[in-house]
Amino acid sequence: METINFNVNLQNKFNECINGYHMINTSPINETMWEDINSQIFTSVNINIYSKSNGGHSSGMDINSSIGKLSNKSAKYDSIHQKSFNISSYRLTTVCNDKHCGTPTDFITEINKRKNFDYYSILVRDELSYQNKIQYDWYLIPSDYIVLNPNSYTWEKIIGQRGKNKDNQIGWVTNEINGSKMKITFSMSSQLWISLSITDEIKKFIIASTIVENIPKFNYIDLYEKFVEFI
Repeated sequence: METINFNVNLQNKFNECINGYHMINTSPINETMWEDINSQIFTSVNINIYSKSNGGHSSGMDINSSIGKLSNKSAKYDSIHQKSFNISSYRLTTVCNDKHCGTPTDFITEINKRKNFDYYSILVRDELSYQNKIQYDWYLIPSDYIVLNPNSYTWEKIIGQRGKNKDNQIGWVTNEINGSKMKITFSMSSQLWISLSITDEIKKFIIASTIVENIPKFNYIDLYEKFVEFI
């Protein structure tokens, strides 16, 4: 699956929408809000939205659009050097847990069965708190891209302490591919975590970026009083 080429207008609408959010809000954009903002950006450039999860917590597709099905994620760069970021994915307690550790075949099959979308649409931020600014990068990565595919990795047991026993299996972890890796920890609901290293290849999936000043200009009361006469 290839990346999609977008025009400059979409990047402009991304900048406008992210800045518009921060004209009112100081909280960084989370996954639920990113789904709404992502949809608004698409609609503004005539990309049709067929359905949305509207903040639902079920894993998988969040937006079904005319360019494909998307899973929306938000994340934060691990440091000022922007070397990596982490995204959470499926909870896999039905196929691997502290009582039944499962096998890589078990949970890889389960992951692929649940993957009902074409792209990860990921909004990653760097909070430049000393400047009251936030940088946002928008990645649109094919869901079958090598470092997002559990079949690409070699999975090994994580051995550690559970209760009084020190030599129990407590999860699964992969090798690294270009600095990226996956991990499942039983004590965290067997949730799949993906760590993506920011290589030159990953940077190619950035389709828009912006830096916002995180100092709101309005509040919701201001908006209501200003526009109530038009409602």
